[in-house]
Amino acid sequence: MVDGDLLLGMMWQSKKALDLVRDRRITIATPQIDREPVHGDLKLYGSVIDVPEPGRRQAYSDTLQAAIGWRPPEPYHLFAADVERAGFISFGKAPRLLRWTPEAGIEVLRHPDAATAEAEGQSG
Repeated sequence: MVDGDLLLGMMWQSKKALDLVRDRRITIATPQIDREPVHGDLKLYGSVIDVPEPGRRQAYSDTLQAAIGWRPPEPYHLFAADVERAGFISFGKAPRLLRWTPEAGIEVLRHPDAATAEAEGQSG
């Protein structure tokens, strides 16, 4: 995040960057490192906007330098994510299912495991 924007830097002319130049739609998913996603799974849906402005590119580079001690060499692609909707699901002891849109805000939805638990309770 830089100045409230989710910025995505990519290697110059990489396949992913060229795909986004061709088609701006994007889905961003949290990486899972555990077999069971105990912390949940977040997905952001939207599109990207090219960031050519030198000041924003400098702020992005400065943020990376401060966080990881590295700044990307020019040229590189830089995109701002325009998040249009999001979804979150978690399992285990505290299952949650959430959806976010700008119009409705955060909505708590019925978790798919709730239907399974109810069905098992009715058959027992």
